[in-house]
Order: sequence, then structure tokens, then C-alpha cells
Amino acid sequence: MTDVLVVGGGPAGLSAALFTQKNGLETTVFDTDGTWMHKAHLFNYLGVGSQDGTAFLETAREQVDSFGVDRQQGTEVTDVQETDAGFEVSTDGGTHEADYVVLATGANRDLAESLGCEIADDGTVDVDVTMETSVDNAYATGAMVRAEEWQAVISAGDGAAAALNILTKEKGEHFHDFDTPDDAAALFGPDQ
Repeated sequence: MTDVLVVGGGPAGLSAALFTQKNGLETTVFDTDGTWMHKAHLFNYLGVGSQDGTAFLETAREQVDSFGVDRQQGTEVTDVQETDAGFEVSTDGGTHEADYVVLATGANRDLAESLGCEIADDGTVDVDVTMETSVDNAYATGAMVRAEEWQAVISAGDGAAAALNILTKEKGEHFHDFDTPDDAAALFGPDQ
């Protein structure tokens, strides 16, 4: 059993995985690589001057991999169920269990619906400000929760919000993920 299962490997899913794994929660990401990012060009993402969406994903994947995220590339999740111990995610290769699940499947809301998450009148998944759904410890992000605001930077923020709420629950107090230059130098070397 892992701590956090993330379904989707676009900006929202990878952002959630980065925050949780980096802060001590064992995290697995299931990614079919069907993200819209392959059609994007980032020119409006803070801190990125101009970058192809596929190149952005490669960098993001390298970053989460460097923290030890178990990234299941090419693995499709076929079902998510709530269990007494948390959640069970089904794939063609078997089942995986975790305390928390983060859904980051773009505009595809099927898994959220089958999990029993409340759906808003506009068809989006209903979440609170922390991205938590009506199902405790289940989170939805990005285009799942927004009818029109499908931006990489918004999705990444949604993933971060979900992760910070999970970390707050785990730590028992409001959690902040603030880094210092010494942290970065220790992980990536002084020239990063």
C-alpha cells in the first residue's frame, strides 16, 4: 500500500506527485500520456519563457522521478473504488491501494463519477478550495473541475493545492512547502 495514488500525468497530476513525494508520502502516478500538453506551447506559464508542451512534460517527469515518484508510464486506470482502508485503483496489471487518490484525468470525469463524487450542474466535479471532492480523501483537479479554464498553470496549482491539503491532514497542522536555496543545492547541486 502506498500513501497517494495519482491518476493522470499532466501538470496537475505531476504537481501533486511532486509535492507529496518530496514531503515524505510514497506516491504513484498512473500516466497514459494522453494529456493535451502535447498540443500546447507554453508562452503564458510563469517562469517559462517559451516551451513546447512535450518538452515541458519531459522536464516535469524528470523532476518527479528525481524525488522517487513511482511513475507507471503507459498504465491506464480502469476503476477507482473507496475501501475501508482508503482507495483501490484497478489497472490491467492489477490493483493498487492508497490512503489518498488524486484524479487528474483532464476533462474525463468518468472515474470521479464511478467513485461517487458529486457532479455540479455544469458537469464538472464538485470540489472545495483544496480540490477535495465530496468523497473524503479523494481529490479532483484541472479540467475535471473547470468548465473552461484549461490552462497548464491552473492545473498545476490545483495539483499543488490537493497535495498541500493531503500533507496538512498527514502532518496534523497546516503545511507549507517552502524551499530555500540550500535545499535546492543539496538535491540538485549548486548550479541549479
